[in-house]
Amino acid sequence: MNQYEKNTIDPSETFQLASKLAAFLQPGDVICLEGDLGAGKTTFTKGLAKGLDIKKTVNSPTFTIIKEYKGRLPLYHMDVYRVADSGEDLGFDEYFEGDGVTVVEWAHLIEEQLPVELLTIYLYHEGPDKRKIVFVPKGKRYEQLCKEIFLNDHFSD
Repeated sequence: MNQYEKNTIDPSETFQLASKLAAFLQPGDVICLEGDLGAGKTTFTKGLAKGLDIKKTVNSPTFTIIKEYKGRLPLYHMDVYRVADSGEDLGFDEYFEGDGVTVVEWAHLIEEQLPVELLTIYLYHEGPDKRKIVFVPKGKRYEQLCKEIFLNDHFSD
């Protein structure tokens, strides 16, 4: 499985990276965000929202599990950290197969409910503000997406 890496030096650069990624997203895309607390998952999601032309303030849906935002494409932002029983049917598939982009924080907690094809993005602390961001595509759609944005250097300014 291929993986693609990008380093950011501060939260604004992580935000901008996600905003640029949003231009390539399509209805039904699923992005899983993994990383330690404070690694930048919500900052990344805020950048995606900006790139999807969402005007509403995006924040972590920790206590509501799912928040929906309207933009160029709908954004379904899930934080499944507090999902007690990962076997419980919470209707996630309706979002995964929906007309928007689904972002799942702590996705490994509902791994058996995730679609077969998706893009997992890992955010690692490399310093106080510096992050290593690793894209791991699963499936043809996401492999092509990563090749397009990384090989054509769409993340550079």
